[in-house]
Amino acid sequence: MADVRTGAVTLKGGPVDLVGPELKAGDKAPDFKLQANDLSEVTLATSAGKTRILVVVPSLDTPVCHAETKKFNEAAAGLANTEILVVSMDLPFAQGRFCGAEGIEAVKTLSAHQCTGFGESYGVLIKGGPLNRVTCRAVFVVNGQDTITHAEYVGEIAEHPNYDAALAAAKG
Repeated sequence: MADVRTGAVTLKGGPVDLVGPELKAGDKAPDFKLQANDLSEVTLATSAGKTRILVVVPSLDTPVCHAETKKFNEAAAGLANTEILVVSMDLPFAQGRFCGAEGIEAVKTLSAHQCTGFGESYGVLIKGGPLNRVTCRAVFVVNGQDTITHAEYVGEIAEHPNYDAALAAAKG
């Protein structure tokens, strides 16, 4: 298992440890294998050449994750050659149910439930505590050359990310 970043973020003020590196703008985006709602495999190469916004959330069944996914879904219409991928440990079936119920059609929800590889390589996997093996809240913008142009690990998991910064990075 990768290195642990002790107290890297908080949940309702309490420290939360994350597994993996802290990625930054300029880093090469790690490849991944995630599962789409139809159970197909999705990798970084699946959307090669496009700008990707990787929206990492703990669970679509929480109020902030719900609102965040809807906000990025609405913003997608204004982004050319961009794919928004919302990643959580939720099962693909639950993600599909959520998207159907909420009219989410412009973003793609992806499940990391099969293994912890995505969480470890992007440094978002929570270790220990009540959210063990769940992902924290983060947003990564990856350009068409697979370089990260924006990385935000939201300091307090219960808060929203900086939408304006992520969307500006995707447009820029």
